[in-house]
Amino acid sequence: MRHRESTLKSEKARKTILSVVLAVICFIYILPIFVVLMNSFKTNAAVNTDTFAFPNKDTFVGLKNYIKGMTFGNYPFYKSVFFSFFITIVSTILILVCTSMAAWYIARVGSPICKIVYYLCIFSMVVPFQMVMFTLSRTADTLHLNSPWTIPIIYLGFGAGLAVFMFTGFIKSIPIEIEEAAAIDGCSPVRTFFKVVLPMMKPTLISVGILEIMWVWNDFLLPYLVLDRNLYMTIPIHIQYLKGSYGTVDLGATMALIVLGILPVIIFYLFCQKYIIKGVAAGAVKG
Repeated sequence: MRHRESTLKSEKARKTILSVVLAVICFIYILPIFVVLMNSFKTNAAVNTDTFAFPNKDTFVGLKNYIKGMTFGNYPFYKSVFFSFFITIVSTILILVCTSMAAWYIARVGSPICKIVYYLCIFSMVVPFQMVMFTLSRTADTLHLNSPWTIPIIYLGFGAGLAVFMFTGFIKSIPIEIEEAAAIDGCSPVRTFFKVVLPMMKPTLISVGILEIMWVWNDFLLPYLVLDRNLYMTIPIHIQYLKGSYGTVDLGATMALIVLGILPVIIFYLFCQKYIIKGVAAGAVKG
């Protein structure tokens, strides 16, 4: 009896310590976002001198920083929002459709060529973007991929590695008898994929979609190198251009646009976060 009580107490203490550690880690991650939000309502001087201080009656400026950030310069902010949404949505859809089909083929055919393609996709995950960015920039200009309408093709290439890896692992856990039954009923391979396999991949589809959306939406370097910045800007590029004469930066307006930039992806993540661990675990069952 005493041993049981001792075990329960130690288990309770372990859970308490774990909760405290996780709470501290959570606070560390949330603190930068809170600081940015707080500074978006302060004067530029207050952001520079009292970064971690709360706004008061002398430093609080309301929504002036948001208005200033959205009207700064000659490039309309609503265009940056449109291009960010367009590039993110089209790139994510393209990645999900193409890589899920490729992963299904790799998992079911299993030929030496498929294995080579699979390991090449895994290898692409460890290649730093900085190694190929200058060559990529010149190639994109040569192939006329330097617009929001064509840059999703480049994102497909860079996002295929992780997506194929996760999709392949999940598909290997699906019993092949289900697809054989669909084939006996007269389904073509394409119809079998879209009517049978794809609905079963929903958890992994959502997980990969969330990861790709967060990556593409927040990406600065690839659009900066590829797009014609006189015609097309995403939100991260627009924030970069919040500069005045002699390189001065309005930090209040910058903080305001950073808040507007991270708000959509935070809202999206909060609604879909329950699918991430489920999809990652499902994709890691077999590899």
